Amino acid sequence: MTDTIVFIHGNFVTRRTWEPWVARYSARGYKVVSIAYPGRDKPVKTLKANPKDPFLRTLDVKTTIDHHVQSIRALGAKPIIIGHSFGGLLTQLMVQRDLAAAAVVIDSVAPPGVLSLKWSFFKGTWPVLNPFAGSRPYYMSFKHYQYAFANDQTLAEQRAGYDLDIVPESRRLARGGLLPAAKVDFKRAHAPLLFIAGEKDHLMPASLNHTNYERYKRKSSSLVEFKEFAGRGHYSIISGEGWEEVADYALAWAQRVTGTVGMVPPNTRATDKASLA
Repeated sequence: MTDTIVFIHGNFVTRRTWEPWVARYSARGYKVVSIAYPGRDKPVKTLKANPKDPFLRTLDVKTTIDHHVQSIRALGAKPIIIGHSFGGLLTQLMVQRDLAAAAVVIDSVAPPGVLSLKWSFFKGTWPVLNPFAGSRPYYMSFKHYQYAFANDQTLAEQRAGYDLDIVPESRRLARGGLLPAAKVDFKRAHAPLLFIAGEKDHLMPASLNHTNYERYKRKSSSLVEFKEFAGRGHYSIISGEGWEEVADYALAWAQRVTGTVGMVPPNTRATDKASLA
């Protein structure tokens, strides 16, 4: 029986974004593990106060992948893995390594070779991918956050989300999503995989998520499914009003494909997971 759920956060944020999901799933009896990126196990306020952190000049995708692999293997059994944005790409890479019983990727960054031609995608990703910016850390401006993350939200919601979650990020890590280390073999057999997309996402458009899904669908006989949520953007899909609908859909799907529908996991508390960060 799968009684452990692992969350993987995305770029520009911390695992704090998953706190409501952690509480919701742990209240249902699951052991919940929320993994922090290397160096990202500090409070949001602390990270915001150090926008030029030299560590961010060196953090790369290989280090981050290895960190997640080690953290999940330390659990001893395959969990359900849920990842958002760049965490969705990391989740796909964990699935490639046969580390998941099932996986859900939400508004996922796509692996190398899967692209979007939408203008919003290029506008949203350019500031961090811009090769002329060197390796200096990227601290997203509020204006860019409004466009790329929170275009579907009110000004008050945008300001609250930005203040609550946005932290400086490593350009090397973000660019690593274009490198061979992030490559996916779509022909490889894999655990059940669900793609969830937000209709209004500017940064990782629903059409890009669907293209990513279709690449698996065409090349492998393993189970892969797709669900689009209307009216949701990149941030609101996991942290905006009504996020519970998305969380409950993801859990119900995972229970169905792992054969645990109607089963009550042992009563276990949520894990802070600082020891795995």
